[in-house]
Amino acid sequence: MVTSNSGSTDQWGFEYFFSPPPVKSLAIVGSKTRFPVRRIYCIGINYPRPPHLLEQAPSLQNLTEGQTIIFDKHRDAIVEDGVNIPYPQGTNNLVHEVELVVAIGTKAVDVDEDFALNHVFGYAVGNDLTRKDLLLTAMTSGGAVDVGKAFDGSAPCGPVHPVSRVGHLNEARMWLTVDGYLRQEGDLKDMLKKPPALISELSHLFHLQPGDLIYTGTPGIPGTVNRNQTMVGGIDGLGTLTNKVI
Repeated sequence: MVTSNSGSTDQWGFEYFFSPPPVKSLAIVGSKTRFPVRRIYCIGINYPRPPHLLEQAPSLQNLTEGQTIIFDKHRDAIVEDGVNIPYPQGTNNLVHEVELVVAIGTKAVDVDEDFALNHVFGYAVGNDLTRKDLLLTAMTSGGAVDVGKAFDGSAPCGPVHPVSRVGHLNEARMWLTVDGYLRQEGDLKDMLKKPPALISELSHLFHLQPGDLIYTGTPGIPGTVNRNQTMVGGIDGLGTLTNKVI
């Protein structure tokens, strides 16, 4: 028989067998308030595809022009700037992917692309960590990619910069270093589907809500990161995101 002495009661008077998980949130630049995270949507292959990627995952050759790869991460995968990340279990190939993150501020359902940016609260630097070996195994076998993408600590994200401070970014250098060595470099202008198109497409598939994050894809060639190495990702105008793998 399982017993618990750590239950809790919420504002509506509901009593829970154990305390609900805490709210995951991000700092907001220039504000004492925080951005509560609701859902995390991720976009794959949103920059020109490096030739080696098709060799590693032949199934990607079957993608039709304009097709969007969409997958999710759990909000408890969020890791803030400056926080160490334990090396994830089950993998021998942890890969970094620096990305622009779009933070949604208002409900968006069936939104036209021309109005999509009206729903953006702000932007942040993100890192879509991937268990590459598990991901490739899933892709070659036709399995779900969640095992390679949606794991504990897989969604590092920096503070959210409100649109009122930084505007909307159409082009900006983005980069990532590991222990000071440049590993990734690209520019937002090379994104195949820009944030307005991504927001519109997602809003026709899901009810986007305040607190949703969209990781918009990574440029160049993602690289491996090992224990005791420090990743620093950056996007011009949005500062940096620093995390050490331990």
